Amino acid sequence: MPVEDAEMTRSVRREISRRYIDSTNIDVRVMHGVVYLRGWVDRLRGQYQNIDLKEEMEVIHRILLQRPGIRDVVIEVDYGRKTGPAKYGGRR
Repeated sequence: MPVEDAEMTRSVRREISRRYIDSTNIDVRVMHGVVYLRGWVDRLRGQYQNIDLKEEMEVIHRILLQRPGIRDVVIEVDYGRKTGPAKYGGRR
């Protein structure tokens, strides 16, 4: 990964962490100035239960597109808690 992409990845993660969402399950990749966000987002616990997750992701999209060096932002996320079996196996 080029140094610029690694620096941009850190910058994108910082920007996402400023929003009122649980983004611990978002995979952030930057390749040649294109940001890829994949995974799922959820609301933070406590006072942030009425946050509109789709609106928050739209805000993140707009903010990232304004950053120098970012050519495009691809968002492929699910909203709410992930359901189904654990991805890496787990106790049954």
